Amino acid sequence: MSNSSSLWSDALSRLLKNKAAVAGALILVILITLALLAPWIAPYPYAYQDLDLGASAPSSAHLLGTDVLGRDLFSRILYGARISLLVGFIATTVALIIGVSWGIIAGYFGGKIDSVMMRIVDVLYGLPFIIFIILLMVIFGRNLWLLFLAIGAIEWLTMARIVRAQVLTLKNQEFVLAAQAMGVSNFSMFRRHLLPNILGPIAVYATLTIPQVMLLESFLSFLGLGIQPPMSSWGTLIKDGVESMEEYSWLLVYPGLTFTITLFALNFFGDGLRDALDPKTSD
Repeated sequence: MSNSSSLWSDALSRLLKNKAAVAGALILVILITLALLAPWIAPYPYAYQDLDLGASAPSSAHLLGTDVLGRDLFSRILYGARISLLVGFIATTVALIIGVSWGIIAGYFGGKIDSVMMRIVDVLYGLPFIIFIILLMVIFGRNLWLLFLAIGAIEWLTMARIVRAQVLTLKNQEFVLAAQAMGVSNFSMFRRHLLPNILGPIAVYATLTIPQVMLLESFLSFLGLGIQPPMSSWGTLIKDGVESMEEYSWLLVYPGLTFTITLFALNFFGDGLRDALDPKTSD
């Protein structure tokens, strides 16, 4: 077995020994499975309305109750999981690809390259992201996938700073200097020496970014720039629940509880990944 394969095998072994991380991973797998199977397991279509029923408390016919338009809340949570998890994973993936690449290049080369690249990050930090998304909507039209990409394109800035800081601490260490002396190419340096040593912080930040972009999506939907009715996400369900929580508490409790469980699962799994991927914990 190669040294690289051994490192990944050791990381997997450490991850499986972390009960909280395994529990978090199982919860995420269950949620993703339910989201994928929503059209087959949801008792009602997500847009089905029973205006005569209106908002009703949980019952045998509607396990989690209905909203003010008589729509089954359990079905809407299942369908909402598809939107929320999709926007979470796609936007986070876009943010990771841009942020990690930007941070590694800036931190490794340093000097003027680092200065210019990080000044660009500082300028982008100062721009209101709402204007950026509105411009995209005006130019390209309202599109769900464009929304995912737009959110990812504004969430990479913090990741770039985190990765740059990690690379700055690594690039003067002996194993990096030795690799440079041996004539290792920059791409191999990034892939084989730098990236494996910063996977822990990247994994943790990624698990924190997913719920963050879910909330961002709900904020955009509130402004009319995100998910539009009758489609729903967990964020829009929570927003609707807040507006009627005094009269119909279940409209807030169940979507909020689902989101909270997902958040804890992501945090537990992220902490486990950080510990498993930290080379310092290797035997």
